[in-house]
Amino acid sequence: MEQIVEQLKSKFPDAIEDVREFRGEFTVRVKPERLVGLCAFLRDDPDCAFDFLSDVSGVDYYPEEPRFGVNYHLTSMQHRRRLRLKVRVSGPDPRVPTVTSVWPGANWFERETYDLFGVVFVGHPDLRRLLLPEDFFGHPLRRDQPLVQEEVQFTHNFEEVDRTKPYATS
Repeated sequence: MEQIVEQLKSKFPDAIEDVREFRGEFTVRVKPERLVGLCAFLRDDPDCAFDFLSDVSGVDYYPEEPRFGVNYHLTSMQHRRRLRLKVRVSGPDPRVPTVTSVWPGANWFERETYDLFGVVFVGHPDLRRLLLPEDFFGHPLRRDQPLVQEEVQFTHNFEEVDRTKPYATS
């Protein structure tokens, strides 16, 4: 993995902001504007061959700036190794370029991150809410999202049940 990180540093010197290693796992912090090119290289280069995007997740570092982080967990099935890319963006309207052109499976991961954190993935083919209703206001995993209490909507079973009998239905 050290060789891949060094290769990234030499090929993309202006794209890499930071590299961290913890217990054999590497995290490379990338400038958002260089993300797609770097991802395409990691997928296409035979020494890297990160052919599987296993996850995309969001982080809200409020009140820190840059406030939002997007983490990309890459796996090389061929070489049996993993790499994490991290992008940090700030502001009330965070924007990151989509990586769906590199890994089409990023589609739903990015939609989930958009829905829960409000990170806009520029160029995404179908960026809309995935888990919450369209009329939901805000993004629930942002740290400054107000807590709301709503009555849970479900139907009640009005049929009386005799709870003294095991597995009784009436």
